[in-house]
Amino acid sequence: MIEIVQNNWLLFLIGQYPNGPLGGLAATLIIAVIGLILAFPCAMLLALGRISPYRPFRLVASTIVHVVRGTPFLMVIFWAYFALPLILGRPVEGFWTLIGALVIYESAYLAEVIRAGIKALPQGQTEAARSLGLGYWRTMWFIILPQALFNSLPTLLSQFVSLIKETSLGYVISVNEFTFAAAQVNSMLLTKPVEVFSLLAITYFVVCFTLTQTARLLEARIARRRLGRPDQIQTKGTLATEPSP
Repeated sequence: MIEIVQNNWLLFLIGQYPNGPLGGLAATLIIAVIGLILAFPCAMLLALGRISPYRPFRLVASTIVHVVRGTPFLMVIFWAYFALPLILGRPVEGFWTLIGALVIYESAYLAEVIRAGIKALPQGQTEAARSLGLGYWRTMWFIILPQALFNSLPTLLSQFVSLIKETSLGYVISVNEFTFAAAQVNSMLLTKPVEVFSLLAITYFVVCFTLTQTARLLEARIARRRLGRPDQIQTKGTLATEPSP
């Protein structure tokens, strides 16, 4: 396995670049980041639609979320692969087809994350904003969403981990990502498929495990910030029990 890494580490890392398209692990991370960035505003619109006081908005947003969440991601890739060229009227590269599928799929999941973050806030936040004369949209934009997104950061990072794993399905439409690079190495070696794909699995595990641990640390930090540091709580309790002079 070490010999495979030594001889093919550049192909694993960046694919055939600069003599061909960027691929490998670099392409996987780039696709995941672009997919998350583009899916985020769509997810916010769906989340706001899901909690909208207007029934038509709730119905449309809920239908989109439930249909997409109930569809396997592989089917979304196939739909994007065949439908996007028809919609745009021209061929679409596999790279952008995969990103389009990721945006559709992740928007539904991120919408539920954002909606849960909004619902977790105390109702008093909205009531206080309304008492100050803020309308629904200004309350949501300036008061509710900043707090909900901050509290949802660990879950959003965990969803990014899932997105990284989902990019591996781009292999079925020949996207030059990490799994495709491993398949190229395997086709060159022919005799070591177990070692090649074990190396692929180990790399995915290391990347995803690192991000998952980062999400846990971020969640703990947010919890401390929300509740106050333990030493500060202890100090306040001590001061409260000290007899007044």
